[in-house]
Amino acid sequence: MKTVILFGASSAIAQSYVNHLNQQATQFNIICVSSSNIEHNDDKVTYFYSDYSAQSLNELTQSLKSQQIELAQVIIFNGQLHNDQHMPEKKLEEINSDYFMQLMHSNTLVPLLCLQSIVPLLNHKTHCAITALSARVGSINDNKLGGWYTYRASKSALNMLFKTAAIELARRAKNTKLVLFHPGTTDTQLSKPFQKNVPADKLFTPDFVAQQLFKFTYENPQLELNGEPAYLDWQGNTIKW
Repeated sequence: MKTVILFGASSAIAQSYVNHLNQQATQFNIICVSSSNIEHNDDKVTYFYSDYSAQSLNELTQSLKSQQIELAQVIIFNGQLHNDQHMPEKKLEEINSDYFMQLMHSNTLVPLLCLQSIVPLLNHKTHCAITALSARVGSINDNKLGGWYTYRASKSALNMLFKTAAIELARRAKNTKLVLFHPGTTDTQLSKPFQKNVPADKLFTPDFVAQQLFKFTYENPQLELNGEPAYLDWQGNTIKW
């Protein structure tokens, strides 16, 4: 049975993704990793608590290695946009070092550590897509409005790290594909403060995003094994770096 690992599994999109997987004709071994306690009654899903420390992720790696799983997909849903004290900056004077470091940790370092924890499960025989939720605002080419310094920087850094990792994995696990996915504005707590001016047809439900995510990242024949990460939006269109 093919295994799917979901990091940041307490997010609304991740929970919708679990439901979507369970609706497929193919049966999946679903492993959900989260720093939150998730209430569940699904015997098809294994939940693993992790605070994303080195020790915790190493325990996850060792547990997965002992199970000799057939890894097919990994999705990293971890991310943060704002907190109780800070919102995305509109001007330089609003940059705050604590907020900057917090988002760089949540949006950049944690996804990289999640990827690191999966590497021991990969080899040249492994056919696997590893996806992290990025954002269009992480594109340097697409930046026409400015602002949102910290969030942009954290997603741009994530993109660069996945670009670098893709080069390495082409040598170590040639059938593994890295993907960066922009889900669009989704009706979740992360986007609540910014939904006011979003057209109704551009505010997506977590269920819709989960469907698009599955469509474009799971066994998508258009994902070339070329040593490059794919940078896609919710329509499957390539985003310029």
